[in-house]
Amino acid sequence: MSVRIDDLDRKILRELQRDASQSLDDIAKTVGSSKTPVWNRIRKMRESGVIGHQTVVLDAEKLGFEACFFVLIRTSEHEASWQAKFLAALQARPEVLEAHRLAGDIDYILKVRVRNARAYDEFYQALISEVHIYNVTALLSMEEIKSTVALPI
Repeated sequence: MSVRIDDLDRKILRELQRDASQSLDDIAKTVGSSKTPVWNRIRKMRESGVIGHQTVVLDAEKLGFEACFFVLIRTSEHEASWQAKFLAALQARPEVLEAHRLAGDIDYILKVRVRNARAYDEFYQALISEVHIYNVTALLSMEEIKSTVALPI
């Protein structure tokens, strides 16, 4: 279910996506409004779920997490109990930045960020010891060309 937002809401959201740490005064000035209406709109968008939790973006490489793997998983098991066990294993692994269930030949794709190939192997060994997986293909990202969480609003 989509929430109705107008042009001013979109301007506010673009500003928040660009830099959520900026002051209400700065956002209001940029979007051509005053502080109180901007605050009220942000509050309403938070309450409606349009705006989720706020966080900061860290530089993975500067923190030593130099390897990004995309892990393609095929399973021969599709029972609810297997899926619950698999999802619990993923939730418990901080290396998994994203996990998606797919349509097509591949069942799941994971984005895994680790320090190096050895750390990926440790992740892989731990995962397959927790849950049976039919086939795993790991693809090492050689270069991140674009990465954003900003929606094109």
